[in-house]
Amino acid sequence: MATGRHPDSGRNESEQERVDRNLQEMLGELRVALPGVQVLFAFLLVVPFNQRFGQVTSFQKGIYFATLILTTTSAMCLIAPSVHHRIEFRRQDKEQIVTTGNRIVIVGLTLLATAMTGAVLFVTDVLYGPRTTALVGGGVALAFGALWYVVPLRRIVGGR
Repeated sequence: MATGRHPDSGRNESEQERVDRNLQEMLGELRVALPGVQVLFAFLLVVPFNQRFGQVTSFQKGIYFATLILTTTSAMCLIAPSVHHRIEFRRQDKEQIVTTGNRIVIVGLTLLATAMTGAVLFVTDVLYGPRTTALVGGGVALAFGALWYVVPLRRIVGGR
């Protein structure tokens, strides 16, 4: 039962209810992000078995491998909070799971944005060459930075 307005959330909830809600929100957000990283990972696992892969340049192989590692690491980070919850849930310390999970998810999403940019770089370089690759890659990186980080951070800095 709620004990009045929570000082952090402003909601009519207890601290325990706030932590429960925060955990559920984080796990719900992961249900959105995980399919994206899984699809990208599956795509990257298939790429080397394509007949044309032997024709890629060393630069393209470097982009491919970096993107594969970034995607793998992103998947690790985005799955980690579920594993932490499963291992630690009986310790009654959801606050720690939420706090640690939040940090790991932000890292995982940053790795995912970088991996998606790498995938776009790889495909663009195979299809069009260096000039278009630089323009498209830079544009994608800027879009991720603006939409995923600048917009919410501006609200935080602005006090909204």
